[in-house]
Amino acid sequence: MKSQALDERRSDFGDEESAVSALSDFGRETLAVADIELRKLLRDPTEVFTRSVQPTLWLLVFGQVFTRIHAIPTGALTYLDFMTPGVLAQSVLFTAIFYGIAIIWERDLGILHKMLVTPAHRGALVLGKAVSAGFRGVAQAVIIYGVALALGVRLRFEIPAMAGVLLAILLGAAVFSTFSLIVACLVKTRERFMGIGQVLTMPLFFASNAIYPIDVMPDWLKGIAHVNPLTYLVDVLRALMIDGSHSAFGLFNDIAVQLAALVLLLLIASRLYPTVAR
Repeated sequence: MKSQALDERRSDFGDEESAVSALSDFGRETLAVADIELRKLLRDPTEVFTRSVQPTLWLLVFGQVFTRIHAIPTGALTYLDFMTPGVLAQSVLFTAIFYGIAIIWERDLGILHKMLVTPAHRGALVLGKAVSAGFRGVAQAVIIYGVALALGVRLRFEIPAMAGVLLAILLGAAVFSTFSLIVACLVKTRERFMGIGQVLTMPLFFASNAIYPIDVMPDWLKGIAHVNPLTYLVDVLRALMIDGSHSAFGLFNDIAVQLAALVLLLLIASRLYPTVAR
């Protein structure tokens, strides 16, 4: 009896140790993939600056004009204050949604095949790319914060708020980059991917609360906005970035929706990832 109980305890300990080891391996593999992607960014940082042109123009032109004409009701916030988090979310979306094209390039160059024959978990390969997309989003945020500060936007700089913005950007970029990888796995050609990417970005952006409140939308668009992950990214950014703003859905709900979307997309992308090499 004692010997049997001792064997069971050893078995349980071995299972726990195996689980910890597997989780540790998964984390190392994820960081290794993210490191590869970040090295690409460091070698060619011009992409970050070229992609920051569009959101800068949104703030300088669209934001200032609509602030003057008071065309969109934004409560106690000026329109420029209201739209700044939306422009940041737009930048995260536009950067991440075209991330999948890198998979197609890697397949054409033979890099993808080499990665697939490694013992790395497929989920780690996908999550590593999602993590690197998050750091690209953070680089965009630094530029947008600078422009917004110069324009007099009432930004919050408390450490908890800044940490929350950082987390939201990383999470939002991971969601949309993983979605992008799924699209790349399905279409498998650069031409089709670029066309579909263009089709997806604008509906996601305009069917959200990025540049106008949900209250002013028609009922059919409100329904779409409430299932759009970008809506919840904008909501948490607006609450944490802008002085005097608040979350319409609750910060916990904003993060929970994005986490649920990320987990679902990671599961799908992990299954589809090997198929892009065929």
